[in-house]
Amino acid sequence: MSAATRLIDRPAFSATDYRCDAGPHDAPYTEVHRRFSIAYVRAGSFGYRYRGETYELVAGSVLVGHAGDEFVCTHEHHHGGDECLSFHFSDEAVESFANISRGARTMQVGGMPPLPELVVLGELAQAAADGRSDVGLDEAGLLFANRLAEIASGRARASASVHARDRRRAVEAALRIDECAHEPIDLDRAANDAGLSAFHFLRVFSSVLGVTPHQYLIRSRLRRAARLLADEARPVSDIAFDVGFGDLSNFVRTFRRAAGVSPRRYRQAARGDRKILQERLAAGAVG
Repeated sequence: MSAATRLIDRPAFSATDYRCDAGPHDAPYTEVHRRFSIAYVRAGSFGYRYRGETYELVAGSVLVGHAGDEFVCTHEHHHGGDECLSFHFSDEAVESFANISRGARTMQVGGMPPLPELVVLGELAQAAADGRSDVGLDEAGLLFANRLAEIASGRARASASVHARDRRRAVEAALRIDECAHEPIDLDRAANDAGLSAFHFLRVFSSVLGVTPHQYLIRSRLRRAARLLADEARPVSDIAFDVGFGDLSNFVRTFRRAAGVSPRRYRQAARGDRKILQERLAAGAVG
């Protein structure tokens, strides 16, 4: 049903590749977080019941768990399983994050939506995990955790009451958007595919996933662009058009706003130019 491959196993930090093929007919069960953990969802979707809340996590979302807490993962809306890159930290490592003392007290949410600042770092970490980057997986994991703490320290999750049917519709819509992100997709098309009015679809999608459909579309494109920049030598313009951006200048501007560096410098960082990563850390954030 699921497979876990340990990529790094050190006292202060470990990283694991999780692949789960559970579906709607598999009964969920209670698990326990052994350490503080952050999981970047790189494919698929699943539900996450944690601390009395239910989070619908899709590609680009982030799962957060604290040591000793119970949780349940559900797979009600997706038959294709899910894949995550998960980081686990010791208490000492958590305390070492820049500004983490403030973030640790406020980072009590169990999930984060697909944020541009996180998806580009998640893809950088995946490139490191796959051996497609000279950046160390531990380096990428710490950068990811540090940025998450900074974001969470100033972000509160808005609660919303939605029906199970709406949750299913939102997740299925996100899966369709992610699959066709390279195509032109507007609100009307996405709403029609979901069988809802544009207004109701926008409200449901935003309430369940924490981002608007257009935001999710852009972040799906950013995820793919970050992956291709780390993995291929093709011109930046080719990658921009392939992932769905119709204008190169818009792609460069959007990517820089998310990553804090241009696509070209991101590619250099993914290939081992640690000076770029150090400059971003010195500036106080990556993203």
